[in-house]
Amino acid sequence: MRFVRYIALAVALILWGGGLSTTVSHWLYDIGVVADDYKYGDLYRMSALPQFKEEAVPCPVSHLSSDTSSTHLYIIGDSFTEPQRLSKDDFPVSHYQRAAWEHPQRAQLNPAKRNVLLIETVERHFREHFTHPVNELVIQSDTTRMAPPKVTLYRQLGQEFHRIDVEERLESTLFSGAWAFWFKELKAHLTLDWFNRTTGNVSLSEDKQHVFTNLDTDTSKKLNSSFAPLSDQELNTLVDSVNVTAARYKRLGFDAVYLSIIPNKASILEPDRDAYNHLIERVQQHPNLQVPVVDVYSSYKSASQSPYAQGDTHWNCTGRALWLDRVTDLLHTRPADKQRIL
Repeated sequence: MRFVRYIALAVALILWGGGLSTTVSHWLYDIGVVADDYKYGDLYRMSALPQFKEEAVPCPVSHLSSDTSSTHLYIIGDSFTEPQRLSKDDFPVSHYQRAAWEHPQRAQLNPAKRNVLLIETVERHFREHFTHPVNELVIQSDTTRMAPPKVTLYRQLGQEFHRIDVEERLESTLFSGAWAFWFKELKAHLTLDWFNRTTGNVSLSEDKQHVFTNLDTDTSKKLNSSFAPLSDQELNTLVDSVNVTAARYKRLGFDAVYLSIIPNKASILEPDRDAYNHLIERVQQHPNLQVPVVDVYSSYKSASQSPYAQGDTHWNCTGRALWLDRVTDLLHTRPADKQRIL
């Protein structure tokens, strides 16, 4: 009997560790104890509404030739440009490096090559990213800034153990399997049918054909929502920040700096649900903007089918291909070209 209690205690500690520790969580996933609860999309994971359950299909790699390319591409980007979604093979370049927002990386430019920086952000985080200096890519020749500090033991422990979101991670560890989502789907279906309600993290379009994250739709999320007011004064400040960022990186050796704002899902699929602030258009058409932009907003608006995954905040293969087409166009454009929007 004591042996059984020890076994039960060990199992409980391991599962608790999966909710608390990144390493343990990854280990449990690797050995198959924890299922991938993002398999059908982040919005399905949050809502558990079965009508939005769609397994993610890997998009084909572009395999663009880079044999004769003299372009080195650097990206500062968010989850849209994560390695599982994009790689060097998707761009006509001979060198590729990506730095994630809030995770600085060092880079050394090759002056014999054409060095291009693409700053990518989804619309819901644009206002957050440009309210302070953008330093995610630290150029080694930049002697005005100190190198990123060494990671202390305290910081390593902070990155390893997540006390703030332990409840969410523990829920993912314990209830990520198909059996758990069967119950979650049943509850979500009944809640929507009987009370016309969804989880607090998502919202539905008026015709209930699309699901969005509340960051897109909730106007109380003043820095995120497509429908939160955006004053001309704040807009001017944001555009100034973009210009200062681009000018700084050009001084550090980049031949070209481009801006890409990927629209929120709600901005494209239901722009009339409230007073849309038109952030992307106002930034891209601002008379003081000095940075060429990748205008995927227009491409998404005119697309014959949705550019977004059914149960996810991110693009589907159609949306990804449209964005890559626009980026490829700019990579084939030399600085002497006068185009501002590509």
